[in-house]
Amino acid sequence: MRVYLVIMDDTDEARKALRFASRRAMDTGGSVHILALVVKQNFNAFGSVQATIEQEARDRAEVMASSAAGNLFSESGKMPTIAVRTGEGQAVIKEYLGDHSEVAALVLGAAADGPPGPLVAHFSAHSGNLPCPLYIVPGSFANEEIDRLAG
Repeated sequence: MRVYLVIMDDTDEARKALRFASRRAMDTGGSVHILALVVKQNFNAFGSVQATIEQEARDRAEVMASSAAGNLFSESGKMPTIAVRTGEGQAVIKEYLGDHSEVAALVLGAAADGPPGPLVAHFSAHSGNLPCPLYIVPGSFANEEIDRLAG
């Protein structure tokens, strides 16, 4: 079974990547893994304040990923796998791919305007070292274009 890994955040790019991955999964009999990243805070507050800030960030990521998963389930009838991890995005994704050999493709969304985001820039530059293909969904694509290409 093909597994499509999508990195989820609250951007349009992530939603387009998820749409592409979910349509591909439905077409190929595969499934979707949603990985929500929680960026480690660069500052240190008092112990309990820092812990609260980090827990709130994790909670937001979990809600966002669960919401995306719920939408996907209502469309396809299949519940995606959800993971929430804390750390630097590139390292967390590499670790996830190393732990999940069943992932058949990493699906990222590119911005409609301007330079690519840090994950697209990094993984496209290092795609030769990935254990799976990299799909980049253009941010300028409308849902109809995504659906047409994913099928």
